[in-house]
Amino acid sequence: MNGKHLVKLGLEKKAIALAQTAATQRETAGLTRDDILSELRAVQATPAAYTAGGVYAPLAAELLAQQAIIDARKGSDLRAQPLPYPTWGADLIDPGAHRQMDVAMRLPVSRAGALMPDAHVGYGLPIGGVLATENAVIPYGVGVDIGCSMMLSILPIQPGALRTDEAGTLLLKHTRFGAGVAFEKRDRQDHEVLHENTWQEQPLLQHLFEKAATQIGTSGSGNHFAEFGTLTLPQGDLGLDAGQYLALLTHSGSRGFGAQVAGHFTALAERHHPTLAPEAKKLAWLPLDHEDGQAYWQAMNLAGRYALANHHLIHARLARALNVTPLTQISNSHNLAWKQTVNGQELIVHRKGATPAAPGQLGLIPGSMADPGFVIRGLGHEGALQSASHGAGRQLGRKAAIGALAKKDVQAYLTGRGVTLIGGGIDEAPQAYKRIEDVIARQEDLVNVVASFQPRVVRMDSGSEDI
Repeated sequence: MNGKHLVKLGLEKKAIALAQTAATQRETAGLTRDDILSELRAVQATPAAYTAGGVYAPLAAELLAQQAIIDARKGSDLRAQPLPYPTWGADLIDPGAHRQMDVAMRLPVSRAGALMPDAHVGYGLPIGGVLATENAVIPYGVGVDIGCSMMLSILPIQPGALRTDEAGTLLLKHTRFGAGVAFEKRDRQDHEVLHENTWQEQPLLQHLFEKAATQIGTSGSGNHFAEFGTLTLPQGDLGLDAGQYLALLTHSGSRGFGAQVAGHFTALAERHHPTLAPEAKKLAWLPLDHEDGQAYWQAMNLAGRYALANHHLIHARLARALNVTPLTQISNSHNLAWKQTVNGQELIVHRKGATPAAPGQLGLIPGSMADPGFVIRGLGHEGALQSASHGAGRQLGRKAAIGALAKKDVQAYLTGRGVTLIGGGIDEAPQAYKRIEDVIARQEDLVNVVASFQPRVVRMDSGSEDI
């Protein structure tokens, strides 16, 4: 048997070598060339029938692997038209976010989606995009800051009892902000998330553990913040009487640990789908029944728990400094994927900059460094995949904000609302964001507002153009 007979079968290079090895063994057993070619055609037709053992098992395994690659590439083809999806606050959303959502709804694994009123352009899925997929998780559908989340502590202190200078001193002493920052070693706190066995179950997680342990209890840059303010509860709720309370609100995520997890698995997802259309490249997905998908799911959820641990440590540190125990605490993640039943089917619901809003579920929707935030209770709207906005949403990109806004105007805005800012940059100015009142008004069928929070003393990382 020579190679030209095998080439005529349409086999690829590696398969030809394996077929030649098997053919040689069959010739030794006394079979004719025609008999061997007939057997090889049978292996080609039903390779799964030959994988259990025998001379053709290696060839059968290679043929199945080649077919899986072909099937995966075929499965990467986008739909000709996006599936329909509802939009809240369409008048507040720029066309670029709609274009990104349209691409997401053309993915072959997409089953449902929704766009929240704070939506704006992001990487892959737009910020404010909610996407349900079947047996697939999209790393950039979750985002780079995996587990980015909010936490509110309502304190047994009257709002006016903590002076502005005292609040500023506490925030400077007990919070850290910025890329790569950490508390001094003597001041670091421990948390149970660092003692999970999960860190040992993947080489990547083992590698990133030290970074995570070093940065625990700190916050990143950009729109992350810690702020004291006045919580107004119009009616008795949350186990509290109506009235005003001093409260601490934080926005933070999974730091460098989560960002590296996102980068690693996005690269893996892109290798799974090498022929995916360029406009959908950052929406490459991992099948959840593949080891890569399972590994990302495990790492993503660990990053989500780690992000919430950062909040808990920040709030615990400040509560100790004030010598109080919070009356109640509320938290939610808004960059994560969840398993959720949609129309009777279990799907993977990605919320990239969207707040979970199942029936009765409490959540937090912040405004900006000077505008109010809100405690909300979800109404479980199925069309929105039980979601709501995660904030006000940008109306100016960072570079555009730096170029368009004057420091004196931003300072006047802060002064007019009685806000003291520590750090922060022009790129995070209130004028760079949509009006939070407009965003809340566009989603009255998604959430009920329970309470409002007005910032008073705000700490952020310093921006590229300080205010």
